[in-house]
Amino acid sequence: MTYCLGVLVKEGLVLAADSRTNAGVDYISSYRKMFDLSRPGDRVILLCTSGNLSVTQAVVHNLTEDIKRDRPDNLYALPTLYDMARHIGEHIRRMQETDRPWLEKDRVDFQCSFLLAGQVQGEPPGLYLIYSQGNCIQATPETPFLQIGETKYGKPILDRTLTFDSPLDAVAKCALLSIDSTMRSNLSVGPPVHMAMYKADTFAVRHRAQFQAGDPYLIKMRKHWEVALREASSNMPDISWNQDDIAPTLGIPELEAL
Repeated sequence: MTYCLGVLVKEGLVLAADSRTNAGVDYISSYRKMFDLSRPGDRVILLCTSGNLSVTQAVVHNLTEDIKRDRPDNLYALPTLYDMARHIGEHIRRMQETDRPWLEKDRVDFQCSFLLAGQVQGEPPGLYLIYSQGNCIQATPETPFLQIGETKYGKPILDRTLTFDSPLDAVAKCALLSIDSTMRSNLSVGPPVHMAMYKADTFAVRHRAQFQAGDPYLIKMRKHWEVALREASSNMPDISWNQDDIAPTLGIPELEAL
């Protein structure tokens, strides 16, 4: 399992991904889940992957080979980010059709998903989630973030703090908090964490970061967040309890008899 997220705001894009693939008592492996296929000055193309590693690696490999060999339908030849999302979906379906009979035979889960983020000259930045079936959805100002993998632990932070007008630097901190909260609650998500921040209309990814388990900033951020949560919890108004002389029963005869 893994956890990746992308955030689209007015100022640009932020992507973050962990690197853990398997977790167990005696076996943990890490593989990079974020890939930059950009052509600076023309188009920014960032990918995050989740799911069956053999399928996602094969898809990324084929996309890269298409670019190297300058095939007609490579990511540099497609006119829009949406066209790229549909093209990646076709690659996913093609690879699954090839491997599915053998994976199903051994009951191996072949599902996967991708995040595609970036910008092409002539259109605004965009963010897409591409499903295992090959179809996709797009982030919007009303729903500015998309997640894949182990999403539930990191979602509340995003829901409560992000809007389409959030500053890009604040979005980056929020995204890292979302990843760290997921790592805290789920062993199947782990470092190193890769991040990329893209400012709209620059057509180059100039901000990248990688955080290992003992990274000083990651530790400092985690402590600051935990202290802030404790303070916020202790400063909340007290609950207004009903203080009757006799507590009401639940209407269950056995309990009323007691």
